[in-house]
Amino acid sequence: MFVVSDYFSAIISWALFFFLRKTWIENQEFTLDVNFWLGIFLIPLFWMLLYFVQGTYIEMRRMFRLKLLNMTLSISVIGSLIIFFSIILDDQVRSYEGYYWNFLILLVVHFGATFTPRLIINTWLVHTIRKPGNGFKTVIIGGTEKAVDILEEIRKNVKNVNSFLGYVNMNGNDRQLDGVLPYLGHFNDLESISQSEDVDEYIIAIESAEHNKLMQILLKIDNGSVRIKTLPDTYVILSGTVKMTNIYGALLLDVISDSMPFWQKVLKRIMDLTMSLVAVVLLVPFYLFSAIAVKASSPGPIFFLQDRIGKDGRVFKIIKFRTMFIDSEKNGPQLSSENDPRITKIGSFMRKTRLDEFPQFFNVLFGHMSIVGPRPERKFYIDQISKIEPQYNQLTKVRPGITSWGQVKYGYAENVDQMLQRMKFDLLYLKNRSISLDVKIMLHTLLIVIKAEGK
Repeated sequence: MFVVSDYFSAIISWALFFFLRKTWIENQEFTLDVNFWLGIFLIPLFWMLLYFVQGTYIEMRRMFRLKLLNMTLSISVIGSLIIFFSIILDDQVRSYEGYYWNFLILLVVHFGATFTPRLIINTWLVHTIRKPGNGFKTVIIGGTEKAVDILEEIRKNVKNVNSFLGYVNMNGNDRQLDGVLPYLGHFNDLESISQSEDVDEYIIAIESAEHNKLMQILLKIDNGSVRIKTLPDTYVILSGTVKMTNIYGALLLDVISDSMPFWQKVLKRIMDLTMSLVAVVLLVPFYLFSAIAVKASSPGPIFFLQDRIGKDGRVFKIIKFRTMFIDSEKNGPQLSSENDPRITKIGSFMRKTRLDEFPQFFNVLFGHMSIVGPRPERKFYIDQISKIEPQYNQLTKVRPGITSWGQVKYGYAENVDQMLQRMKFDLLYLKNRSISLDVKIMLHTLLIVIKAEGK
């Protein structure tokens, strides 16, 4: 609905702007010339691309009016500036005031034509969602007095948009919501509940003594699309480390597993594809050198293919230049060490300079990996690490990378303990990832390659 509205709004706004520019700014007769029809065809596509990159159409049902106003105004300014400097600046005007008027008219006309129908649709959506049974399907995790209080606060709010499916308890005594909400099961059943119920939102209302189970709960319910809210403790509120918002009358905190804005995710993928394509072309001499060196170093294939766990637990074949003798793992999976006898002489050099990782740019082009991201591991080691630190599975929420913060700090891990140390940096990256952080990690990796300081 928003997509259709925005497309036709872009057509109307361009037609109106073209008319005002010709008749008012340039004092010419308005005619439907080639430039008009080109604009009618291309300009709306340009605006739709901007909206997509901005992430406008993500969770439109949750879009409140102030956020809708902010997003519409900001993208209208950016888009109008791009159109002005790429198209309108070449126009012949009587004075420089004409340029200012051109930009102002384009901005005002486009913003007005876009925001008005958006506001109408948004108001209708909000009204529809607030009707009984149409709200976001919500499950409360916890069944103590705290959960009862939260439910009452939410329900008595006239702006409530939650439709409660039921609740999940933490132990046998947490059943104070019986008779108020359907009982869905124990928190150990959350994975099966998530699969059987079409849940939009979870509200975690557990006691402070049960906070040690928070990570277990998040691992069971965080699939990247469901909304998760929890009660902040006093320390979090006083520390000011998060922004608090009074939501539906209850003090709740959104749990954000990935802080990277959508437009940065789009830009990151564009950078991945562009840089990998350039790298594949420019690194041809290195590929040839590495291929000859590997073949001459020991019998066996040039490339080393191995199953790794990628985004959302999907298995893919990672591509590397072979740095070990063949049959190096005939006795089962083993991690490499600094003086590993299985590594060939040329393989040791390639590992220090990261030359063995260069074929992974093809993995990036295939969509298996990103240039920067948590290092992909084998299921054998993931199972071991997960028993010690279940939160390791959070790293599979994003594409794995050729390089990572943990890789820069620790290089190749020699044992599970080092994997756990590297994991801390990769988890820190996951919670703070951004384009600027990716660039820093890539620059550090480049220095490692140049100095041959990889380990």
